[in-house]
Amino acid sequence: MIDFIKKNVFLAIVFIITLFIAFLTFLTFIDKSFIKLSDANLQLLLILNVALLLLFFFMIFIEVRKSLKIDVDISGSKANRKYITFFALFTLIPSILISIFSLFLLSFALNKYLDKKITTAVNNSYEIARSYTEEVRTKTQSEIILIAFDLNKSINFLNTNVNIFKSFLNTQKLLRSIDEVHIVDSKGNLYLSTLEDISKYRQPLPEALEMVSNDKRPLKIINAYENQTASIIKLENFDDKYLYIVKYLDKKISQYLVESQEALNFYYTVLNKQTGIKISFVFIYLVVVSLLLFLSISIAIRFSSRFFRSINNLIIASSNIGKGNLNIKVPEVIADKDMELLNKNFNLMIDQLKTQQEKLIINERHEAWENLARKLAHEIKNPLTPIQLTIDRLKIKYLEKLELGEKDDFIKSLKIIGKQIKQIENLVNEFSDFARMPKPILKDNDLIIIVKDNVNLLKELDDKTEINFNPLREDIFFNSDSEQLSRVFFNLIKNSIESIKEKKQDNIKFKGKIDIELNDNKTYIDFVIIDNGVGFEKFDNNIKDILNPYFTTKQKGTGLGLAIVNKIINDHQGLLNFTSLVEGAKIQIKFKK
Repeated sequence: MIDFIKKNVFLAIVFIITLFIAFLTFLTFIDKSFIKLSDANLQLLLILNVALLLLFFFMIFIEVRKSLKIDVDISGSKANRKYITFFALFTLIPSILISIFSLFLLSFALNKYLDKKITTAVNNSYEIARSYTEEVRTKTQSEIILIAFDLNKSINFLNTNVNIFKSFLNTQKLLRSIDEVHIVDSKGNLYLSTLEDISKYRQPLPEALEMVSNDKRPLKIINAYENQTASIIKLENFDDKYLYIVKYLDKKISQYLVESQEALNFYYTVLNKQTGIKISFVFIYLVVVSLLLFLSISIAIRFSSRFFRSINNLIIASSNIGKGNLNIKVPEVIADKDMELLNKNFNLMIDQLKTQQEKLIINERHEAWENLARKLAHEIKNPLTPIQLTIDRLKIKYLEKLELGEKDDFIKSLKIIGKQIKQIENLVNEFSDFARMPKPILKDNDLIIIVKDNVNLLKELDDKTEINFNPLREDIFFNSDSEQLSRVFFNLIKNSIESIKEKKQDNIKFKGKIDIELNDNKTYIDFVIIDNGVGFEKFDNNIKDILNPYFTTKQKGTGLGLAIVNKIINDHQGLLNFTSLVEGAKIQIKFKK
């Protein structure tokens, strides 16, 4: 999810802004926003909503098209497109149905909410709370007139003693069910009060005192938010004195009045702006559904691409294998573990097929060369004996008849012919050996001992070349034919020595070096020879040619040495690889265990 947001940062920002503006429009319609409710503001918000929504749709279209181009076209699978289409439709159709149902439900709920019965109930609840408050206020107004009348009538009695005056006020408080009774001057300063704690006294507003100073009628004061109603009147028979009474409202009724007023305001706001509310809801719903639809399509594209790309790669690979191309590989892509395992196993199968094909080709090639070698050996060997006998007869017949100077030339010529016959005989013997290579007799042999024996032997034959063989293990056993593998190791190390000698011809001071490694890697045994000789630069274009029988670059070579080595390795379920290095060459054998 984090990667998705990173790839679509701008889209996420547009989504948040669009959703915020849609909610702001909704709150403005019900007059609960920091933006003033007016036609101009609403018109501006609606235009902004439409613009952002179109921008959001356009960006979703671009992102989906981009994803389809990247993730679908590469895979080239029709099933991939079909899968994504079905996934999108299965998301879109329920979304459309839910949106229609939601809009219908919203409209139905608003209509029920704005029903006449509901309107009557809301108005009645407010009127009940307001009537109670008005009743208390009216009662306070009537009571203050009666108290003022009693005070004016008893002025002579009350002025004689302050305590009697205060006691009179307390009596009036109890008789009239008033919570506070105060006598104040024209500035609101307290003269007498029924309060035990004078600090709780709150002066009436100067404006109220000024309004009743020249009027005999009482002034009603109501403050529902402070849960009280009050009245004030001027006492005619008293000098600069005013009667100020306070009646506490029931806290619950007062709270109901506030809540009823707020509810009534909200109700009529919704009633007047129900069309705008529906429009705002549509915008909000479209934004959310569009994002969810985009997310579902994006997930479908990525999921199907991961799945079908793997399937498509397998189809392409199997098609190439069917055409005989075993160099193909299934690309390694991030997918489900099962698909990754399938790709890995498929590549292993390709490698095994390629190995088996190579071995089969090698076997067929060796059989062909063996037949050729057998026929050549037979055809060449047959005339060798008569030729040798003829030379012997010529020597006996003509040696005594020749003069002394001619004898030397005659004997020298016969020796040359004999030497060439010997070389031909050696060649025939090699042909015969190649044609009659016995099948390996397999048993557990320690390869380290075999390699060490051949290294020691070659060090005695050539002590000028540095040969390093330092195995990490004491022994590595392999089911093999020790004589044949000994021949392999001997030939390969000997070839490296000859490569170094060839390089020394151009630089007498050149120091030859051969490094040999032998490792057991659980599934196969790895034998590596690295030398700093002439390498295989001249065979880089087709390095495998050196494994062909009778292919040689040596003046007296038969070209059978590496061919025999390759056949022995193939018989031991191994693979031989040649690599040309910057300075020298690398020869590697992998024996499968």
